[in-house]
Amino acid sequence: MDRRFQTAVSDYDAGRLAPAAAALEKLVLEAPDTFEVHELLGLIYSEQSQDAKAALHFEKAVRLKPDSPEARTNYATNLARSGKLDQAEVQFKKAVALQPRDYEANHDLGELYVQSGKIADAVPYLEQAQRVNSSSYDNGYDLSLAYLVTGKLEPARQSVTALLRQKDTAELHNLLGQIEEKDGNFVAAANQFELAAHADPSESNLFDWASELLLHRTLDPAVEVFQQASDRYPNSPRLVIGLGTALYARGNYDDAVKALLRGADLNPSDPSCYLFLSRAFDSSPAQAADVIERFRHFAELEPNNARALYYYALSLWKGKRQQDPTLDLHQIESLLKKSIALDPNIAESHLQLGNLYSDQSQFTLAIPEYLRARELGPELSDVRYRLGQAYSRTGQKELAQKELEVYQKLREQHLAEIDKQRADIRQFVFSEKDGPSAKP
Repeated sequence: MDRRFQTAVSDYDAGRLAPAAAALEKLVLEAPDTFEVHELLGLIYSEQSQDAKAALHFEKAVRLKPDSPEARTNYATNLARSGKLDQAEVQFKKAVALQPRDYEANHDLGELYVQSGKIADAVPYLEQAQRVNSSSYDNGYDLSLAYLVTGKLEPARQSVTALLRQKDTAELHNLLGQIEEKDGNFVAAANQFELAAHADPSESNLFDWASELLLHRTLDPAVEVFQQASDRYPNSPRLVIGLGTALYARGNYDDAVKALLRGADLNPSDPSCYLFLSRAFDSSPAQAADVIERFRHFAELEPNNARALYYYALSLWKGKRQQDPTLDLHQIESLLKKSIALDPNIAESHLQLGNLYSDQSQFTLAIPEYLRARELGPELSDVRYRLGQAYSRTGQKELAQKELEVYQKLREQHLAEIDKQRADIRQFVFSEKDGPSAKP
């Protein structure tokens, strides 16, 4: 039996898994309580991705030798691969208890917590693993990442800096950029993202660098990096939309519309694209037919999306407003009303419906829409202006005066519109970022 087992071991070491498994299956019938046979069978089936079979043998091996940390670790790894994370945690913890200073045991338990999203729980085990083996790049990276996610920015910075002395990689510069960004150090963050992009000009690294410049309104460099990145990766929707957003923020509305139209074609369901396309189109109506077509398609793709219907209504109205005989005001009114029915809390939908009524001198219908828009968006200066005009047209001079005074103050401040633009850009950037992720 010993010779047959050793032959099976040799076959396993040589990668001949099928004959090794066949020999061990015979041995397990003759000696069902042999730890080594069950452990090796579990490893073989695990390598063959037969996790259910492997689990039976790993579990048996643990029962036969409960004080074996290797057996506990193998069983835990099998459970984790099968998605049984709670059971895997129990086994990994027992392995750590058996060998509290073992690198693998601590690293594996830390990794399990990372995989489970329990980042704070992962930190002490990753720290212990790093103390045992300070030269481990993978564990050091994940520990740095865990520090970042849990807000321990100085330990994160120190950890990444130590790793960079050991191994200078693009992903470390990118991670350090994320740390500096979270700590409010824009210049340092941009420099690190730039180093990462030069070391590895991947789509992701270029997006992170360009979006960092965009976030902090370093607009000329942002446009340049987005342009070069989108030329390099022409099928990346987020790079093209990022370019359009940067052009819009810089005031290049015609070019912004062109870029955002391309972004809409690359990813027709991305709402951030239509947000900036609608704003750029407001200042650059020259490409009306193309813009209307993209908004129409978006509304067809998302018939229950209030924003999609709002954008489509607005594009029809803006694009055909100049005494176009094909302008269908009833269609625009219907789209705005459907948008409000789907989401009654969008201030802009009420504002534009009020504007539609005002343009037709239906001020008694417009005023309730303006009042609702004012309630939802008191910082919107256009709401105050249009409401003041409507009050004036209906003879309510005092109310009109009050609204127009507030409008003048808001226009002087001009802060709300800038803050809204920055918030929307920030939302786009962080929704499109890959985000920090643990190494496999």
